[in-house]
Amino acid sequence: MWRVVLKRLLAALPNLVGVVVITFLLTRAIPGDPAAYFAGGAATMEAVEQVRQQLGLDKPLIEQFFRYVGNLARGDLGLSLTTGQPVLKELMARLPASLEMVLLSLLLACAIAIPMGVLAATKPGSWFDQLARLITTAGVSPPTFFTGLLLAYVFYFLLGWAPAPLGRLDPIFSPPPTVTGLYLIDAALAGDRALWWAAFKQLILPVATMTIFVLAPIARMTRASMISVLSADFVRTARASGLRPSTVLVRYALRNALLPVVTTLGMVFGFMIGSSVIIEKVFGWPGVGSYAIDALTASDYAPVQGFVLTMGILFVLLNLLVDLLYVLIDPRVKIDA
Repeated sequence: MWRVVLKRLLAALPNLVGVVVITFLLTRAIPGDPAAYFAGGAATMEAVEQVRQQLGLDKPLIEQFFRYVGNLARGDLGLSLTTGQPVLKELMARLPASLEMVLLSLLLACAIAIPMGVLAATKPGSWFDQLARLITTAGVSPPTFFTGLLLAYVFYFLLGWAPAPLGRLDPIFSPPPTVTGLYLIDAALAGDRALWWAAFKQLILPVATMTIFVLAPIARMTRASMISVLSADFVRTARASGLRPSTVLVRYALRNALLPVVTTLGMVFGFMIGSSVIIEKVFGWPGVGSYAIDALTASDYAPVQGFVLTMGILFVLLNLLVDLLYVLIDPRVKIDA
């Protein structure tokens, strides 16, 4: 198993190299001059040129690239010009916020969408099947920022049920002692129920926004895969053998239908990481997405490059996890094929 994992990681290296090259070139193609931005609007041309030399932007592009790659080899993602902090330190501090929101959204979406897809597949064309289609279509139709703003307007502004969408915690609370960076887990480890509840309440609206949007692909794939499996010969044989309907549905049908669902979950998770950028801006969430957007507007190259590289590594690990889940679901699958 470890040999296969190592082989997959080595095979992903060319993809990461491509991410580094493309990101470097695209950031240099962004309109705007970082030197002029940080020199200030009243700066003279001489002052701007001096800042450009300090940033190393006066060097040839190929020299800038090899310097960047050399820093990457030492684990140095550079300094953020807007904050003055190392990019790696800020990414590691903000990444748990994004992962907490995305992972909780994915768990909630699976808890709703997979049972919905299974029940819809057992009774195709029924009122529940039509209701499931309506829910998934209505959830995926509006853009995520509209759904987020609508939920914030209704549940915070009108009803007052939700806390202000201003980050991970109400200002009256202090963050829990850092263990994992995930506030729910860290607050639980600290045994602080009030802090855990405060962190949970802040997650409700952003998690609901993302969950509503990703319900559709998971539920539709589950339904389609289950319909295909339920018509297979081995399912009819299991029913004819006198097994309980629940056993046939869960142990035989659902387990075989999960492979394409797991593939869809991998793609959905990657999409959620990307779309979290918008949701973080709507709810003031201090994740890596909002960090990258702020750096992009300031033409701050290092945080943008670090963000894209971090996402590339997450995608590699995600694909590896999906391959391993294939084996757990169906041992007949050979991931080294």
